[in-house]
Amino acid sequence: MPATNALWSPTAKQIEQSNIHRFIKHVNKARGLKLADYPTLYDWSVDQHEAFWAELWDFCDVKASKRWDQVLQDGHKMPGATWFTGARLNFAENLLRFRDHRPALLFRGEDKLQAEYSFAELYSEVAKVAHALKQLGVKPGDRVAGFMPNLPQTVVAMLAATSLGAVWSSCSPDFGVQGVLDRFSQIEPKVLFAADGYYYAGKTIDSLARIADIAAQLPSIEKLVIIPYLDANPDIDHLPRAINWLDFADNSANQITFAQLPFDHPLYIMFSSGTTGVPKCIVHSAGGTLLQHLKEHVLHGDLTRQDRLFYFTTCGWMMWNWLVSALAVGTTVALYDGSPFHPNANVLWDYAEDENITIFGTSAKYLSALEKAGGNPAKTHEIDNLKTVLSTGSPLLPESYDYVYRAIKADIRLSSISGGTDIISCFALGNPVLPVYRGELQSRGLGMAVAIYNDDGRPVCQEKGELVCTKPFPSMPIGFWNDDDGSKYRAAYFERFDNTWCHGDYAELTEHDGVVIYGRSDTVLNPGGVRIGTAEIYRQVETCPEVMESMAVGQDWEGDVRVVLFVRMQPKQTLSPELIDRLKARIREGASPRHVPAKIIEVTDIPRTVSGKIVELAVRNVIHGLPVKNKDALANPEALKLFENLPALQS
Repeated sequence: MPATNALWSPTAKQIEQSNIHRFIKHVNKARGLKLADYPTLYDWSVDQHEAFWAELWDFCDVKASKRWDQVLQDGHKMPGATWFTGARLNFAENLLRFRDHRPALLFRGEDKLQAEYSFAELYSEVAKVAHALKQLGVKPGDRVAGFMPNLPQTVVAMLAATSLGAVWSSCSPDFGVQGVLDRFSQIEPKVLFAADGYYYAGKTIDSLARIADIAAQLPSIEKLVIIPYLDANPDIDHLPRAINWLDFADNSANQITFAQLPFDHPLYIMFSSGTTGVPKCIVHSAGGTLLQHLKEHVLHGDLTRQDRLFYFTTCGWMMWNWLVSALAVGTTVALYDGSPFHPNANVLWDYAEDENITIFGTSAKYLSALEKAGGNPAKTHEIDNLKTVLSTGSPLLPESYDYVYRAIKADIRLSSISGGTDIISCFALGNPVLPVYRGELQSRGLGMAVAIYNDDGRPVCQEKGELVCTKPFPSMPIGFWNDDDGSKYRAAYFERFDNTWCHGDYAELTEHDGVVIYGRSDTVLNPGGVRIGTAEIYRQVETCPEVMESMAVGQDWEGDVRVVLFVRMQPKQTLSPELIDRLKARIREGASPRHVPAKIIEVTDIPRTVSGKIVELAVRNVIHGLPVKNKDALANPEALKLFENLPALQS
């Protein structure tokens, strides 16, 4: 059950100084209203969503060469609604609005490389690369791709491409050749940016051989730009159409001509995980991404020019796109590339302390692993400036809330956020003017008509069901690439409930109007006809220090479904009969008898996507003897063999 006592609450002064408070005053003045607090603001933002997004545009001072003619057309259609028709703008221009000498980008690589770019320097670097791309003939709608670590040059390349109206797409360099081809071959990039390699967990990983394979199989690539990261002068003579980044950039260029394009001009192509087939190519608009990210950074994140935002991410995860958008607020963006535990568990907190990070973003998995590694930043680091910890990627378990307030900082806003690549943003997220409750996401996002539907399609509160959004919002995808009739797009989100976005999360609205996410709907277990979110089991298993991580799946058995729990043990620990009994007792007491697994089985690894998410569906297929369609989407596909033909599942 959701908790009733707040772990953190904002002071009256913090509320009064928040951007949300300023926005309420702005709306009240502009619209002649008397909104008093977040609940009344939220209700107005979804009841009058056209007015909300229009006021947000003005409050965040979106840079556009032409203002919109109409905020929303066909607002009753999902999909089919169009936003801010007639407007002309450029995404990169909004992120490069500041040209001063305050730090724009900080970078730290695992190999101890460090870099810093001011906003003026960032603009200058983007100008050089944008001019070089223009000389190549890159024009609006062309695709430009990155096979890149989380380097400053990745941000520069993206901004240069989008300044011209090109569409950016990226994969992190830990993808295998086939995983990259599964993605980029669909979108046919004209230019590919790639680093010569990267560092991870103390290892130096050369990427040039894979880059050669990729380029050879992507005939659309007219220019391959190699960023020297491992080597100041990498040998690229054997690479087709290749040029060194330093030779590619046009050092004579110092100005950018930003292409002024419609609000719904394509900006990013993101990819689904690809665990059930070739990844879907999800196309997001420049205006929708910009406006949604401004809302989340300015209002929900309470960012200002004084903040320093860090998020541990790769360029293959949407959190990279989300992080970089903070440049539009004038916030300093902190980049990190490498393992978060090398050479030890302090590495990210060393970065946070050294650079005075104010918002620290990571994954639920990292916080769990940090706790089990004995991390205690509250005692080991000076992080007085840190005011917010963000977590996403999977549900943040209640015990992780306890850990953050015990071992990181007692006076901090812990914001679990949830949305996804599908919307390149959040449905539920943090809030600087509301309390934090154990195990809950603080609030639904402004302008997002989020509800929880039961199986009959009726909205429910304090009851588990499907997370839906009942009104259109600007960061809905334009569509899927190569889905001309829109059938794949409609099938992905709109077939379950008519004219309603069904996100695929199993969730609950709490008594505080917060949100609890119990897991993905397609991984919900159904023993005896009772729906169980896998996160409900994981949060109990997390309390067992002997277990490193776990995965629960449903196995078809004797006309029903039984719950099977796989556990990966900590080093020097084994799954004993006594521990099995203790786990079952903990799950029974902390969840219910229905949640208790019929089988608990030890495995040495658990398969994950490249972005770190465990893949319950793939394991479920394996234990039923069904094929896993796209193993190239997995970081460790060899782990699937651990689940084949297990004798323990035969009885």
